[in-house]
Amino acid sequence: MCWRVHSLEQVPLCLPGKHKNGLIKKGRNKLLLHDNKLNYLKFILSILLLIGHYFTMAQQHSENPFPSKVKRILFIGNSITYAGEYVTNIEAYFAAQYPALRVEFINVGLPSETVSGLSEPGHADGKFPRPDLHERLARVLKQTKPDWVFACYGMNDGIYMPLDEGRFRKFKEGISWLHDELVKARVKKIFHLTPPVFDERKGGHPEYAHVLDVYSDWLLTQRSVSQWNAVDIHGAMKTYLENHIQKDSSFALAADGVHPGKAGHWIMSKEILLYLGVKNIAAAESISDLLINAKNGDPILQLISQRQLMMKDAWLTSTGHLRPGMATGLPLREAKAKAKKIQKEINTLRD
Repeated sequence: MCWRVHSLEQVPLCLPGKHKNGLIKKGRNKLLLHDNKLNYLKFILSILLLIGHYFTMAQQHSENPFPSKVKRILFIGNSITYAGEYVTNIEAYFAAQYPALRVEFINVGLPSETVSGLSEPGHADGKFPRPDLHERLARVLKQTKPDWVFACYGMNDGIYMPLDEGRFRKFKEGISWLHDELVKARVKKIFHLTPPVFDERKGGHPEYAHVLDVYSDWLLTQRSVSQWNAVDIHGAMKTYLENHIQKDSSFALAADGVHPGKAGHWIMSKEILLYLGVKNIAAAESISDLLINAKNGDPILQLISQRQLMMKDAWLTSTGHLRPGMATGLPLREAKAKAKKIQKEINTLRD
């Protein structure tokens, strides 16, 4: 008898010979041999393609998505960065997708801070002026020694007043000073984030949304003028807000017009990930969408959030600042020891 190869089973090839009718059908046997060879080649090709696919997927998720010399990534900014959800989202994505990744994500955002050095009269009911990044940056860089830095300023820098050339100049000077200081500190890559969107319906301060439009546009021009990396979170948040207001006039990204909630932080983190070249995430509506296929994605997210909450206060306390009312963090050595234990839990979840 003769069999054709249609499965993974071992089957004999047809050879010229007698059939039950006693006739030798050489032509037919040759045709069957030809079909068997074709099916066998198709089978081998399918196996090779399958192996290649899994090898590629494994390689993508085991390689370091950052250059090998990048060990510390610093996020600096005001209360929106201090809130830190967008920082946690970014770290969680890379931790879940790249099990071998060993990069530290450091958050030193400080509420109320500006890079312009400005403070409105009677800020915080007259209790204290806005903290100025100029006062603490050197200490932050000395202790954290970052390889990459993400800086998010602008929301407070116009001090919630209409556009004014003097205040605008202070913002531009402050951002340029920050960039120069980071270059002097040999930071390998600097990313300037445009300020988040301001919602006048919730926050008052007429014309201030326009101020942040102007500040954002200036930052984006630095891509070509100064060859800076500028990530446009402002434009993405503004588009999202306007589109949703058309459907629901009560919709807001920030209840107070300033501090974005979960959706706003997700937009910020998604725009950063897109800028870094992460593929196939444009349609994702939350960090959970990105982690749904990752092993233990949600538990990893929770552990990273726990660690970020602890470490940001430890870093702020260690590096020092002039803003009253901030929580006192753990001594840095103690916090790092606790962070290592959390990392072990994350490693167990990823293995």
